[in-house]
Amino acid sequence: MIAHFIAVVAIAYLLGSIPFGLIISKLKSGVDVREQGSGKTGATNVMRTAGTKLGMLTIGLDVAKAAVAVIVATVIIGSTSGSLSLGGISIHWQHAAQVAAGMAAVAGHNWPVFARFKGGRGVTAYFGTLFAIYPPVGIFGAQIVAIAALRSRHMSLGSILGASAALCLMIPLTISYGFPPIYLAYCSAVVALIAYQHVDNIRRLRQGTERRLW
Repeated sequence: MIAHFIAVVAIAYLLGSIPFGLIISKLKSGVDVREQGSGKTGATNVMRTAGTKLGMLTIGLDVAKAAVAVIVATVIIGSTSGSLSLGGISIHWQHAAQVAAGMAAVAGHNWPVFARFKGGRGVTAYFGTLFAIYPPVGIFGAQIVAIAALRSRHMSLGSILGASAALCLMIPLTISYGFPPIYLAYCSAVVALIAYQHVDNIRRLRQGTERRLW
């Protein structure tokens, strides 16, 4: 089982490390997004530096790579019976593998080995993992991202609100509907990471100097 978990984390990190934003922008427009705008390889910076269409393509591919990472983890572990105990809480092996893959995929997206560890902020990768773990939570959060970003024209604000909304939905699912607590812990950890990754954006939002979409 330990070997399986090592494989899960390694595969998920490598998948998350594929810098689709960098690849697409270089192939289509000759732009290295790490040297433009925010310096991030995520979809928002691709939109600003290489165009909206390429940014949307980046979103789709970044979401897909993270979802595949969780799906691969589920397949590797399979329906293995048994669980591990953490702080008195029993955690099914499959759920633990999905969360481990999710964390690794987000880490790969943010600090990709294939792009000198200069990546994105983890938002699209986070939603990709949610689509694989429990799609309704991912869809709900993505809708909040779209609504908030389009109304405010601040993708950073939409990203933070959408990620937080997905976490908020996971709370009643865990308390009232018996969802594995490890999913809630995962969402809490990644949302905290996303907020940290957006510290500069939050400061500019408060100052009224944050860059707008389009």
